[in-house]
Amino acid sequence: METAPSMFSQYFPIVVMAMVALGFVLTTMVATHKLGPKRNTAVKDDTFECGIEVKGNARTPFSIKYFLVAILFVLFDVEVIFMYPWAVNFHELGLFGLIEMFSFMGLMIVGLIYIIRRGALNWD
Repeated sequence: METAPSMFSQYFPIVVMAMVALGFVLTTMVATHKLGPKRNTAVKDDTFECGIEVKGNARTPFSIKYFLVAILFVLFDVEVIFMYPWAVNFHELGLFGLIEMFSFMGLMIVGLIYIIRRGALNWD
């Protein structure tokens, strides 16, 4: 008679993989810190943004539209994540799954139309 594997033996490979990954990260960080050159100069310590010269203070406020567009991108990007399991199980879900996905997509389209009509994507 065969016994079920213990909880420890089931999770042991995952624990070993996590320990190896953590060990690699820590070893790499310590090695680069200890072995890397340390040459601090005024030019090296100066702020740098994609090759553009710094103008003014980095703390100046800018339009909330940037954050709104970013949040909307994440919202509609998550929509695609919900579509993947539906597509994988399309045959098993049948007509009910199709109706549910159309209602989900319809709700998202209504939200997109609302966003466009409110002018959330217009840059002034």
